[in-house]
Amino acid sequence: MSALIAALALFAAAEPTAGSAPAYNDRALTEDMPYPAGAPRDDYGLVGWCYGALRGYVDLHDQMMPDVTEIEKAPPVNPDTTLAQKLAAYATIQAQAQKDMKLFARSMEAAERASLKPINIVGAAAVKKGHATWNAASSMPKRQVAQNWMGWTLPVRCVPTAHALEDRAKLMGKTFQVNTDPAELEPTPAPEPTPVEPAPETSGADAPTR
Repeated sequence: MSALIAALALFAAAEPTAGSAPAYNDRALTEDMPYPAGAPRDDYGLVGWCYGALRGYVDLHDQMMPDVTEIEKAPPVNPDTTLAQKLAAYATIQAQAQKDMKLFARSMEAAERASLKPINIVGAAAVKKGHATWNAASSMPKRQVAQNWMGWTLPVRCVPTAHALEDRAKLMGKTFQVNTDPAELEPTPAPEPTPVEPAPETSGADAPTR
C-alpha cells in the first residue's frame, strides 16, 4: 500500500460516514469528533495542520482535473447527473476550501496576536506537517493520485476547532494561552563561550636555550 493511500485510509477511518457528518460550516465542536491521524492535539497546532493538509489538496487541483475529468466521463451510477454537474461540484469544493483556508489563517493569527509567547514557529511546523500528507503524490501514477484526491475530504474537526480557537483568542485577549507544551516555544539558549586562560609568561632564566 502506498504512503498516500495509507494516509487517506487513515483519514477515512477517522471520519464519520457522510450521512452522519455535520454540515461543512458547523461551528459546534464536540468531543466525539475524531482527530486526523498524525495531527497535533492542541487547537492551534491542529488548525495549522488542517491548513497545510487543505493547502496541499488545493495545490493539486490543476494537476488532478484532467484525470478527474476522464474518470468522471465513465458511465455514471446516476445517469441523471451530467459531466458538467460533476465537474461543477469540484469548483464548489475549491471555493469552500479557499474560505476554510482564510478561516484557518485568521484563527491562527488571532492566537499569535493574543499569545504572550512567540508561537508562529510551532504553527509553521504544523502547517508543514499537514502539507506533507500529500508528499507521496509526486511518486505515484497521476490516475491513482486523482482517484484518491477525488475522495479526500477535510477532517470534520478542522473547521469547528478553528472557530473555537479564534473566538477564545479574541475573548481572552492577553490572558489567552495556547494549549501546547511551553518548552517547545522557548528558543534554545546559545552556549556560553569557554574562557581562554592566558599563556604563562616565561622569564629569561626559564626560556629555552638554543
